[in-house]
Amino acid sequence: MKALLAVLLAVVPAQDFGALNGVPARNRQYVSYVGEQQTIAAGKRGVLELKFRVNDGFHVNSHTPKSELLIPTVLELQPAAGVKVAAAEYPAGTTFSFSFDPNEKLDVYEGGFSVKVPVNVKSGTYELHGMLSYQACDQKACYPPRSLPVAVDFTAK
Repeated sequence: MKALLAVLLAVVPAQDFGALNGVPARNRQYVSYVGEQQTIAAGKRGVLELKFRVNDGFHVNSHTPKSELLIPTVLELQPAAGVKVAAAEYPAGTTFSFSFDPNEKLDVYEGGFSVKVPVNVKSGTYELHGMLSYQACDQKACYPPRSLPVAVDFTAK
């Protein structure tokens, strides 16, 4: 737990670390959203799949991190007319430990991961907007929490 606290205390203010690929640190995202047009069945439960990708060399805490001190990854969608949205379904994380404390096990997302969102709608075309909130870390530090806007376009037939 001491190592975990050391990592949390090592959070570097955004203005203190440099630009990555010309993107100012305050605007840097460590996760990208891969939006795709989706089609679901109208009038019954359908599932939208939102695909995300964590940049190489980084990880984000899972939706259910192993410590209350860690910031979970959370998807929040705004209400939309005619769309009934159920609770998002998050994937299981993978076990991760830092090289300086291999006994401390974290639950994280690395690479690609998907969040599934059950919906029920009538026939038509829809767009949901929301935010994915997360905190990214690498082998040296955890960085300030970020929010990534998402827009989900889908058709119900």
